[in-house]
Amino acid sequence: QVQLVEPGGGLVQAGGSLRLSCVATSGSYTLGWFRQAPGKDREHVASMGWSRESLHYSDSVKGRFTISRNNSANTVHLLMNSLKPEDTAVYYCAAGEGPNRGTNSWEYAYWTQGTQVTVSS
Repeated sequence: QVQLVEPGGGLVQAGGSLRLSCVATSGSYTLGWFRQAPGKDREHVASMGWSRESLHYSDSVKGRFTISRNNSANTVHLLMNSLKPEDTAVYYCAAGEGPNRGTNSWEYAYWTQGTQVTVSS
């Protein structure tokens, strides 16, 4: 099971930063973040395997977002810097069984309800 720890989302001005956090109650999951903007499909943002292998970032956030995890606490964080209005979306934490899941949403069995991130221009 995956639980999304609040707070994390919110409203921020362009160029600002936000940090999202997510807690997985148990298991050696690949943990990742996806997002969905209005009228668009859900897309992969970043993910990291249990042993910090299988590290993936989408091209749109590479160099601005950093995913990290603490396995002893079963937590994953997404630090979002240099935020842009196009980063506005509902952000979902997801867990996929096994250490090496990729960037496809179907690889992740557990999802949170999501948190809204709004970046104003």
